Amino acid sequence: MSTNAEQVSRPRIPPELKVMIASAFVIAIGFGIVAPILPQYASDFGVSAFAVSAVVSAFGLFRLLFAPASGKLTQRLGETPVYVIGLLIVAASMIATAYAPTFELLLIFRALGGIGSTFFTVSAMTFLARKSPPEIRGRVAGAYASAFLIGNVAGPILGSGLLVFGQRVPFLVYGGALILAAALVYFMLRKSRLEDRKNKETRQNASLVEAWQSRSYRAALTSGFVNGWATFGVRNSIVPLFAASAFVGGGWIIDSSQLAGFALATFAVGNVAIVFTLAKRSDQWGRRPPIMIGLVIAAIATGLLGFAPDPWILLLLSLIAGAGTGLIVPAQQAAVADIVGEGRNGGPVVSTFQMTQDLGGILGPLLAGFLVDQLSYAWAFGITGIVMLFGAAAWAAAPETLPDKP
Repeated sequence: MSTNAEQVSRPRIPPELKVMIASAFVIAIGFGIVAPILPQYASDFGVSAFAVSAVVSAFGLFRLLFAPASGKLTQRLGETPVYVIGLLIVAASMIATAYAPTFELLLIFRALGGIGSTFFTVSAMTFLARKSPPEIRGRVAGAYASAFLIGNVAGPILGSGLLVFGQRVPFLVYGGALILAAALVYFMLRKSRLEDRKNKETRQNASLVEAWQSRSYRAALTSGFVNGWATFGVRNSIVPLFAASAFVGGGWIIDSSQLAGFALATFAVGNVAIVFTLAKRSDQWGRRPPIMIGLVIAAIATGLLGFAPDPWILLLLSLIAGAGTGLIVPAQQAAVADIVGEGRNGGPVVSTFQMTQDLGGILGPLLAGFLVDQLSYAWAFGITGIVMLFGAAAWAAAPETLPDKP
C-alpha cells in the first residue's frame, strides 16, 4: 500500500525531458543502423582488424579531446544549442562517410563526427541532470536509456536490411535521422531555451573540484571507463568482426555477415528488458547495487564470448551481457546527476565523466584488435571481462549517492 502511495506522490517526467527522450530514440535508430555495418565497411578497404578498430577509436578519440570544450560551451551557450549543433555535425560526417573514397578519409570523417557526438552527449546528460526531479532521477535515466536501446534493437536489423540497397544507404539514413532529431529539439524546446537564457546568470554551476572530492564520482569515472571499453568500444568493433568471421560456412539460418547485426540487436534486447523492468528501481534501491551487479554479469558474459561454439551461444551471451549493461547505465547516469544536483549546470562534471568513458572506448578496441591479430578473439573478450570487474570493485568501496539512502 505504501509503495503505491509513493508512486502516486512521485512527480511525472517533465515534457521537456520527454522531448530529449524522443530525440534519443531517433538518434539510436540511426546509430543502430550503422554500428554493425561500419566495421565491415572499413574492412572492405583491405585493412587489418587493428585498422578497423582504429575507425571506432578515432571517433572516441575526438570525443575525448573535445569533451572539455563541450562542457564549457554547455555552460556558456546552454544545453539545447550545443545539442543541436552536435547533431548537425555528426549528420554531416555520416553523409561524408557514405562517400569516403579512401580509408584515410573514412578515418577523418569518423573522427570529425566524434566532435559532434560529444557535443550532443554531454549537453543531453547535463540537461537531464539539471532538469530531473531528485525523486525520479533513476526513472528519467531509465526512460532515456530505454528510448536509446529500443532504437538500438530495431537499428541493427534495419541496417542489415538496408544493405541490399548498397553500403552507402545506411550512413545516409543515419545522417537524415540526426537532422530530424536536431529539428525536433530546436523547435519543441524553444520555450525552454529562452527561459534558460534568461536565467543563465543566476544558475548555479557544479564544479569539477567539488565532484572529484566524492569517492562516488571517482567510482563513476572508473565504471564509466570500463563500460566504455566494453560496450562502446569492443562490442561495436570486435563483436561484429567475430560474428561475421567465426561462423562462416556453418550453414546457419542467416548469413554470417548478417549475424553481426543480430548479435548487437540481441545485446540491445537484453538492455531493454532490464531497463524497462528494473532501471527505475534505483530510485528505491540506490545506485550502487545495480551498478556492481550489472558489471559482474556483463563481465562474465563478455569474457565468454570468444569461446562461443555456435551462433546460438553467441546470441545468448550477448543477451546476458546486454542485461548486465542495462543495470549499469541508468544507475550510473543517475549517480552522476545526484552528484551534480538539481538545477545546477554540471557541464565540466558530466564532460569529465564522458571523457573517461570515451577513453575506455578508445583503448578497448585498440587492445582488443591487437589481441585478435596476435592471439585470438578469446583473449580479446577475456581481457575485456577482467577490466570490467575493476569497475565493480571501485563501487564496492564508494558510498551511495541516492539522497537519504545510507
